[in-house]
Amino acid sequence: MTADLLTALTAGIDAVLPEAAALRRAIHVDPQLSGEEGPTRDLLMESMGWLGWSPIAETGAWARLGPEGPAVGLRAELDALPVQEATGVEWESRRDGVAHACGHDVHMAALWAVVTAARELELPVGMIPILQPREEITPPGAGDVVRSGLIDEQEVEAMIGVHVQPQVDRGIVSTGAGAVNAAYDSFEIVVRGRPGHGAYPHVAIDPITTLAAIIGELSSLPQRLVSPTHPTVISIGQISGGTAHNVIASDASCRGSIRTYSEPDRNRLHESITRIAEAIADSRGAQAAVRFVRGGPALVNDPGLVRRLDPLLQGMGVTVAETPFRSCGSDDFAEYGRAAASVMCFVGTGRVDGIGLHHGAFLPGRDSLRLSAQAFAAGYAAAASLIAG
Repeated sequence: MTADLLTALTAGIDAVLPEAAALRRAIHVDPQLSGEEGPTRDLLMESMGWLGWSPIAETGAWARLGPEGPAVGLRAELDALPVQEATGVEWESRRDGVAHACGHDVHMAALWAVVTAARELELPVGMIPILQPREEITPPGAGDVVRSGLIDEQEVEAMIGVHVQPQVDRGIVSTGAGAVNAAYDSFEIVVRGRPGHGAYPHVAIDPITTLAAIIGELSSLPQRLVSPTHPTVISIGQISGGTAHNVIASDASCRGSIRTYSEPDRNRLHESITRIAEAIADSRGAQAAVRFVRGGPALVNDPGLVRRLDPLLQGMGVTVAETPFRSCGSDDFAEYGRAAASVMCFVGTGRVDGIGLHHGAFLPGRDSLRLSAQAFAAGYAAAASLIAG
């Protein structure tokens, strides 16, 4: 049954691929930022108007096809990035400073292709396409979908995600059991000192040099606190403070991010960042306040689902990565793993001229659209075979 289902889905995908490519271009030319995805959602709902759609997570939607009972969810992200496109194609974004520089347009078109290919088939278990908003910001949309009760109410026993990935060779799909993306958190440190004249630093308390000392200590935290076998990153992305070259400021701040694969490592780093910031500031007569915004968990691919999925991909003629791609990147798809068995498939586009995700010139080709649709189809078939026993 699984082989026949995949054969039928693949044939259906190939039959509608030109239409999927046209839909991808329509999505790409009119990108919407996180929280503003209504027009993109409406376009997709209209293109699959034969389904009964329901709203979810404010600007998202979901539908169901196939029998009642256990189901497999397929997630595609709706949002674009605040990035200026630099691809030069005819269907370049017409919105200044907004672009699908993360491949979400490919994911949406691939989902459309699979759902359309499944329209006339007798599916063994339900298929639930989820048009999810706000993947690119915190708090993300996946958490809202999970908290809505949809997973339980629709008996979603597995979730399949697909993401184009230039760090994976073109034409290859990477799955891999276990953690494949990191948990993510952001933090802000504000140091308050005593302002004064730059010529008289002894009567002031300099928050900028204090903050610099704190940042220097943070850079070495992962190697001192975390096992070298546990991927961990602390990055400082923003620093601000001061008003003039000869004025010692009253305060200074920085913002950064933490990426971890282990929950104990995550908690330990939070505690240590706070302790170090406060101690260094106190040693210089300043004060430091640390605030964390806790993001999603590590993205973990279900081992049993991966064992079913990889042979199906190979049977379709798809090359599966021998060494799975793992990174300290993050994706809110991880939220679904808390509620159902899940797998994220990384679809390789290859890295050309150093252009990667979130770059204005990132533009996967049509072959990545077909491969993404195949990964969705194989993921659904693998999950369906597990559910059906």
